[in-house]
Amino acid sequence: MTDDAVIWNRLAALLPEAEAQDVKDCWDIGEQEAGLGLLVSGILGHQMPVSETDRAQISVLAETWGEREALTPQILQFRDEGTPGHLKLIEGDGNTVPEAIDEAEQDLVGLVLVPWITCTRCGHVLLRAHSRESWGDLSYLARHYVITTPNRSTVLQLFPADSADAAFVSLQRACSDAP
Repeated sequence: MTDDAVIWNRLAALLPEAEAQDVKDCWDIGEQEAGLGLLVSGILGHQMPVSETDRAQISVLAETWGEREALTPQILQFRDEGTPGHLKLIEGDGNTVPEAIDEAEQDLVGLVLVPWITCTRCGHVLLRAHSRESWGDLSYLARHYVITTPNRSTVLQLFPADSADAAFVSLQRACSDAP
């Protein structure tokens, strides 16, 4: 079983058994988008408490499967279980970094950086880098994922557009691996 499937099944287990099985079945038949919808609506419907780290992980899955914009308003409504975790979803706090933050990062020039997930231990921030569309909105898909210092002024790691999960794992491991 892949790591993605293990994560999927662990998150599905937050739900009552029958609903959890429906979410797991969605993975098995390749209907991840539907499974994410069932997972999120099930958590909200049962008012299940969710850790901050699991909330962030669900947001990353939603990003990976193209459902982040649709599901974020619901994900932000999850009831917090109150257990301190070291990753926190900061999506929707209204903050953006209007231009590339480190002149040395040519890949980010002209992109808008949107804070997404933070590590509460070290303060590093995972951001999504979006282009601005001609009508003024941000692009639907991120062009890069960026991990920065707490003040968001220095890029620590830069990931390509298809690497939301790798960026999340890197942010997660940065403090876990520290002595």
